[in-house]
Amino acid sequence: MEVFTPKELTAVNGSSVLLKCTFKSTEAVSEGSVSVAWTFKPLGQTGEETIFYFQIQPYPSKTGRLKDHVTWSGNVMKNDASITIRDVQFNFNGTYGCRVTNPPDVHSITSEIHLQVVQSVKLSEMGILAAAVGGAIFLVLVILSVFLTVRHCRRKQEDTGVELDKSEWKQPSVW
Repeated sequence: MEVFTPKELTAVNGSSVLLKCTFKSTEAVSEGSVSVAWTFKPLGQTGEETIFYFQIQPYPSKTGRLKDHVTWSGNVMKNDASITIRDVQFNFNGTYGCRVTNPPDVHSITSEIHLQVVQSVKLSEMGILAAAVGGAIFLVLVILSVFLTVRHCRRKQEDTGVELDKSEWKQPSVW
């Protein structure tokens, strides 16, 4: 049995996050044969708790910090053992383990996901505002440099013309 999960995942506080877990078994898969267990180890702690179990039907945990937050999102017939955590909280930071068995294929290693809960996504409104202001300043500098270049070229062109002294200039005589 092989079990696959992403190694790291980031979720925004208050949002929902899909913990993707897929598997590959050497035995035929059926609804009744596959069992899935999800565990949670809080950040900085060594003990873990079972937060979800599936065999034919889902069995979410009735105790613990993830009570009423975990739902089944998988489909064992498609080798999918994923769960969704709703209303993610900061104390959900930690390591989530997905273990799948399909007797007699029961020798699997728990695949782990490290979940980091953040206040907001990395590209904040301040970042967008800074990029917009920087872009506007760059545009003004480009326009200013084009204007100054054109002005310089025109003056240089005027300076290359021949100038006459006032004493050399004669008024044409009228006949």
